[in-house]
Amino acid sequence: MFTWTLVRRVALAAWLAPSIVLAQSAAPPVQMPPSSAPVASAPTVPPALSASAQAAVDQRIRTLQSQLGVTEAEMPLWSAFAQAMRENAASTDALFSQRASAVAAMSATDNMHSYAQIARAYADNTERLATAFDSLYASLSETQKQAADTLFRQQATAAAQPRARR
Repeated sequence: MFTWTLVRRVALAAWLAPSIVLAQSAAPPVQMPPSSAPVASAPTVPPALSASAQAAVDQRIRTLQSQLGVTEAEMPLWSAFAQAMRENAASTDALFSQRASAVAAMSATDNMHSYAQIARAYADNTERLATAFDSLYASLSETQKQAADTLFRQQATAAAQPRARR
């Protein structure tokens, strides 16, 4: 059980990382002027998402919203993007829960198909997130776009660094 919990958390982290920015990137965050925009409210997430995973997603959304300086006028597009992040996390978590409950009885081919299902969902979720971000990005000011570009570059640079194996 510990292994599958770890696998689910690693998968959730992997899903969150490319969603925009590492919340705790090794590179310093871009400082944006303070925004008076309200924080996107957290819609109800399906129960498949654990409380800790939901908290991580919500914290990531708040951090990114702050880093981009999302304004009140941008909130409808921001909210759609944030909702896509929440839905992606819930669907990924549900697939990993399903896999974890069945893995003990899976044949090797069942295991591979289960993994393929998760990979397809990850790709579909990433595409949905990118589409939601396209609309948001188009509405951002030039300063916000520069901040987003910098954040994306920092995340991509950090992700491209080789990781030490244990």
